[in-house]
Amino acid sequence: MKQLKYLPFILLGIHLLSCSGKGDGGGSTPDPVIPQGPVDKGWTFETTPVWADEFDYTGLPDATKWGYDIGGSGWGNNELEYYTNSIDNAAVADGKLTITAKKEAKENRNYTSARLVSRGKGDFLYGRIEIRAKLPAGKGTWPALWMLPTDWAYGDWPKSGEIDIMEHVGYDPDVVHITAHTEAYYFKIGTQKSATKKISNATTAYHLYRMDWTPFALRGYIDDQLIFEFKNEGKGYTVWPFDKKFHLLMNIAVGGDWGGAQGMDDSIYPVTMDVDYVRVYKMIEK
Repeated sequence: MKQLKYLPFILLGIHLLSCSGKGDGGGSTPDPVIPQGPVDKGWTFETTPVWADEFDYTGLPDATKWGYDIGGSGWGNNELEYYTNSIDNAAVADGKLTITAKKEAKENRNYTSARLVSRGKGDFLYGRIEIRAKLPAGKGTWPALWMLPTDWAYGDWPKSGEIDIMEHVGYDPDVVHITAHTEAYYFKIGTQKSATKKISNATTAYHLYRMDWTPFALRGYIDDQLIFEFKNEGKGYTVWPFDKKFHLLMNIAVGGDWGGAQGMDDSIYPVTMDVDYVRVYKMIEK
């Protein structure tokens, strides 16, 4: 009967092996945790802009709201223009901002243009961004209304994200693109999140380009019609880096990997993008 005193220990060992899944294979592995994005709380926006430029003055763009990216480096896209801070390329008059791309030599480039940025003067986390604009026409033009991260908290492009409120390439007239770029979703690996809309008179009339940015989603609109939606999947910054401050950019690029993909038409210059206003509305917290 002495062997019975070991029986409880033998049974305990069998029980532990079974629970660990290392015994007879009858153990179970817990289901993996699937990341969940945030709940859409139906965020709304204030009705009075927290930041705006109505362009109701004359001269250079308001220096308290806009700075410039300057140079002719190609800007990562093999663009052909040299960006200046000259009133010849960005001027305000008659209630509008006019960005002008010209065929002229500057430094090592044969075109000039302007790229206005609100970095350090208008930086935002969530909100409604509205820009009413009329776009340039002609093969080789590549205007954009867009946003970049102010602090690049997650690393260089595209890790910290990019929000394209409006892009247009002149060889594909009146087709407007709205896009979000992240490390997981961007054009160089063919995964970008994008939507397009044919606007019959994008280059001859003003249209309202809008982005509603909340913790749940980016939603892009043209003339208040929802065109684009990119939801937060809850999988971290590689998918959703849009929980940091971003600033605005407005520019006309010339040529480049996309803008110049079907060649250039030098007979069109100078070309202009007219901006009636820029308004940013604060998101109401819930």
